[in-house]
Amino acid sequence: MRVGELVLRLDWWGGRVRSLLFDLVLAAAAIAAALTESRPAPPMALLVPLAVVGFGALVVRRRFPLVAFAVGLAGLFGGLHLIPVLIGLHAVASRYGPAARTWVVVAVALVGFVFADGAEDLDEWQLLLLVGSLIVLTPTLLGLWSFQRRKLLAALRDRAEHAERERDLLAERAVADERRRIAREMHDVVAHRVSVIALQAGALSVTPGGERTAEVAEVIRKTSATALTELRDMLRVLRDDTSDSPAPAPALGGIDALARDFRATGADVDLDLPDSLPDASGAVGRAAYRVVQEALTNAGKHAPGAPVRVSVGAVDDDLVVEVSNRGGGRHPAAVPGSGYGLIGMRERVALAGGAVRSGPAPGGGYVVRAQFPLRSDDENP
Repeated sequence: MRVGELVLRLDWWGGRVRSLLFDLVLAAAAIAAALTESRPAPPMALLVPLAVVGFGALVVRRRFPLVAFAVGLAGLFGGLHLIPVLIGLHAVASRYGPAARTWVVVAVALVGFVFADGAEDLDEWQLLLLVGSLIVLTPTLLGLWSFQRRKLLAALRDRAEHAERERDLLAERAVADERRRIAREMHDVVAHRVSVIALQAGALSVTPGGERTAEVAEVIRKTSATALTELRDMLRVLRDDTSDSPAPAPALGGIDALARDFRATGADVDLDLPDSLPDASGAVGRAAYRVVQEALTNAGKHAPGAPVRVSVGAVDDDLVVEVSNRGGGRHPAAVPGSGYGLIGMRERVALAGGAVRSGPAPGGGYVVRAQFPLRSDDENP
């Protein structure tokens, strides 16, 4: 027999060789006990056929329980012991559970037990019926318990597999979300710093030599170093298989330094901050910082030299951030954009629970206004 056919046959025993060996031993012991305990002993001409057929039926009882029961019942009427019948009963109940065929087999076994014994009066019939009920119901209940246990284990296994698949999907979603977050951080860092570098390089090209040239060159050097440092922090998360996160992005407290960096490039930035910064969560503070950063970067690219006003304050229970320029200025700088600045800004604000509007200002220029809740719904009275 080929290996594939052997594996197919082992499927009758759950694919386990030990189950097959157990059934072989059980069938041999049951047939030997049935032949030994038979009174009177069957003729020698029937001994070998009964042993062979009964042994084969018990070995395949997991796959064909009704055959095992029928062979055992026929042997019972032929003078054999009832052990094969009880094993067949257990096999039927274990395979089919509390189904109609199981109860039919139980009734047939009970009737066969009573009639095979050959009671002669009513008292013997009643006693046989009582004893037969106990004898027949015992393997039946054990078989039903085995059926329910198998179903329960299958349900638990399916639930565990479902939970594992769901956990894998959640892990993949978390990884995807983290990668999108890192992509937004990289865009903000690179777009802002490189734009400043490009603007400073343009200013350096038209600035005569002297102290001003040295100042502009120093700004380019610092901005380049900062961009490389922040970019390295982001890339470490993507490259290293660790749980370390990059240094947290600046929040509301970093807006002042951001405005100073832009003033160092020669931009006219008017910053309006309250004496005490609003108590915002980390997500809101980082999102507000990135809104100001992206708006200043866009103002420097599209309206260089135009006055820019940055306003941060609290209105009722909301944090309001507004960046506007008054138009004018020089021609737009020849700095290519990624095309994801406003998209990333909206995503950040939405993730922080806020809303953002951007567009032309009524008196000319451009305005970006973002509004964030300072308190979550759970904290609201």
